[in-house]
Amino acid sequence: MKSKKTLVIGASTNPERYSFRAVSMLVGKGHSVLAIGQKAGEVAGVKIQTKALPVKNIDTITLYLNPVRQRDYYNYIIESHPKRVIFNPGTENPEFYQLLESNGIEVEVACTLVLLATNQF
Repeated sequence: MKSKKTLVIGASTNPERYSFRAVSMLVGKGHSVLAIGQKAGEVAGVKIQTKALPVKNIDTITLYLNPVRQRDYYNYIIESHPKRVIFNPGTENPEFYQLLESNGIEVEVACTLVLLATNQF
């Protein structure tokens, strides 16, 4: 399986959070992972950045932010030009889907953990 460079936005150091589990599972499956969150920290050896730093060659961005908080990242995500953006449960945002699709970015409304567990990532 080819490693997909993945950016997790809304990453958390709290083991109870789905974003924590997603980072851990992505690393465990051999993907190259970057993470942005509100608080700096580390999950499975991945440093959580608190600023949206420029990124290149991103395959997937997986979101763990509610639609209101996503607005701050619209331009950043579009400019990062990932192949796809995964909207995890609770992050659904039709307004943003249209923006992404009009910029040639695939939208996937799914659960990253399920995709990984079922080898559909």
